[in-house]
Amino acid sequence: MKKDCNISGPSRPKLWNANYLKVWLGNFLIHFSFTLIVPLLPLYLSETFGANKQTIGLCLAGYTVMALVIRPFSGYVVDSFPRRAVLIVCNFIFFALFGGYLVAGSLTMFTIFRTLHGAPFGATTVAASTVAIDVLPSERRTEGIGYYGLSNNLATAIGPVVAIYMLQAFSGNFQALFWLSLLFSLAGLVLDATIKFPQRDFIPDKKIISMDRFFLVEGWREAAAMTCYSFSYGVVSTYVAIYGKEELGITGGTGLFFSLLAVGLILSRLTGAHALRSNRVSRNAGLGLVISVFGYALFALMHNRFGYYASAFVIGMGNGHMYPAFQNMFINLAPHSKRGTANSSILTAWDAGVGLGVLFGGLLAEHLGYHWAFWAAAAVKAAGTAYYFLRVRNHFETCKLR
Repeated sequence: MKKDCNISGPSRPKLWNANYLKVWLGNFLIHFSFTLIVPLLPLYLSETFGANKQTIGLCLAGYTVMALVIRPFSGYVVDSFPRRAVLIVCNFIFFALFGGYLVAGSLTMFTIFRTLHGAPFGATTVAASTVAIDVLPSERRTEGIGYYGLSNNLATAIGPVVAIYMLQAFSGNFQALFWLSLLFSLAGLVLDATIKFPQRDFIPDKKIISMDRFFLVEGWREAAAMTCYSFSYGVVSTYVAIYGKEELGITGGTGLFFSLLAVGLILSRLTGAHALRSNRVSRNAGLGLVISVFGYALFALMHNRFGYYASAFVIGMGNGHMYPAFQNMFINLAPHSKRGTANSSILTAWDAGVGLGVLFGGLLAEHLGYHWAFWAAAAVKAAGTAYYFLRVRNHFETCKLR
């Protein structure tokens, strides 16, 4: 027995191989460059162009709509054409469009560039996540997908922290932040260009027009649930900075909010890694949802600094368990030939929810106040969680392929 253990131990494939590390860091830089400016855009539009809350919501929802439109086609392209070319071309366009923020001299021009930016962001993230799955050893794919999701979450959490501190250091100069985003996106492009892509046989699919080439039909329940979760995140993450400034008098503390969110994400990854290795995907998802519902309710209920900061940590813990589990669900519901479609489907659902959250959050904040917007976020999250336990969990366990 001891001999068998010694033989099996060293044969376990390496998770953090060079290509996986590169695509992990490249994805982090893509999201970091993008989220570096996200929470400060409402402040920028308000201070620079005098936009009101409703206008801000409409302006910022454009990029999500564009990403939502492009994502289903991105999954098909990633599955059907050389992934290296798809990743590099989309990543270059993503990098180049950061220059639009630097030259936009009106609210209309800024809205156009922001909307256009959603297309390469949507396509690049689909390509990168699919490449990550390709370079992972099959024995450690579930675990690797979980850690890969951490690159998104860390960037989403750390980016705003850095942005807020840098904005203070630059004395409120938003242009400097746009330059930083441009440089970080360039670094991600260069890193992705060094990835050695595995050989992949191209098998033409004659059903080009069929729905399942653009969206993972088997995962529509999971997608509906994910839309609810990202709606809540879209409301809170977009309006947390301006809410803290206007109602709580927090001018520099939003950085601490996202720092605590990042800490929660990291801890949840560490505590949830064993569950993913043991393939307890649906259990991990359910745990994360329950935790995050409590976090959103705390944010909506307590209108003070304690509620503001404590909710960030709790939401981070919940999302850190929930998102990688759901990504594994989509991958496990799809055949290998539809990895790109599976990735595009979960990201499409996420974008749809975020876009709706930004849009309706702005409308509610403008006409009823921030508190109603945040209660709406908590209510939608609770509804999505109930739907998961009633319909989604059993569906996944019944229909998963591996």
